[in-house]
Amino acid sequence: MDAKSAVGNWLAGRAPKSKPWGYNSIFRAFENPALTPILSALIEESALPFREVERQFSQDSTGFSTTGYERWFDQKHGKLCSQRPFVKLHAFIGTLTNVVTSARITDAGDAPMLPEMLESTVRAGFAVAEVSADKGYLSKRNVEAIRATGATPYIPFKENSTGQGPALWREMFAFYMLKRPEFLAHYHRRSNVETTFAMIKAKFGASVRSKLPVAQANEVLAKVLCHNLCCLISSFYESGLRPSFWSDAPVLRVVR
Repeated sequence: MDAKSAVGNWLAGRAPKSKPWGYNSIFRAFENPALTPILSALIEESALPFREVERQFSQDSTGFSTTGYERWFDQKHGKLCSQRPFVKLHAFIGTLTNVVTSARITDAGDAPMLPEMLESTVRAGFAVAEVSADKGYLSKRNVEAIRATGATPYIPFKENSTGQGPALWREMFAFYMLKRPEFLAHYHRRSNVETTFAMIKAKFGASVRSKLPVAQANEVLAKVLCHNLCCLISSFYESGLRPSFWSDAPVLRVVR
């Protein structure tokens, strides 16, 4: 089911028939697990108009704090400790417009998430030419996944890394060691993913109001969706572009 059909079906079953939605209606809706795939589909749909202009991508993760606290007794140091838990967002973004093409809410490690989110972006029709990420994403599996799409990986090696391994790994290691300035010029586009997270948190908050895990995940996905809509609005005024939604091939077209 596509995003348009999913949203239509959900609204048909949830929307009040005789009065406007109340203030807390949206927060109660966040508690519905059926909303999670809908928000994910809307994030991907809202990014589709940029597939004609985005070629360079980056991935990273960030946390959104919650309202509760976790407390435990540290037996080793003999004291009571506490911390505020957070919701972890993995995002795959286009470095030109800061649009999020794929988003996941999970506590999984960073590196294993890259192939899945890269595949989702390629499947949506993006022509991925470059993928930059920090050292946390360095693995032979990720290098192979990126090269399988025809893109070039820009992931710096760790101090204990060697050039031993498959041909793709050795090629990337030689490029990193012998052409470091050229490598870093591409790699530093990775900072745009940090900019994306800063944009989301500055506009829509760095914490979540919801208390249930499902609701917290949906609230963060809603922030990402709103961010993508802001990117679209910015493109209207900065680039004179207009999107076409709910078609087989939504693209951005220049309005003269």
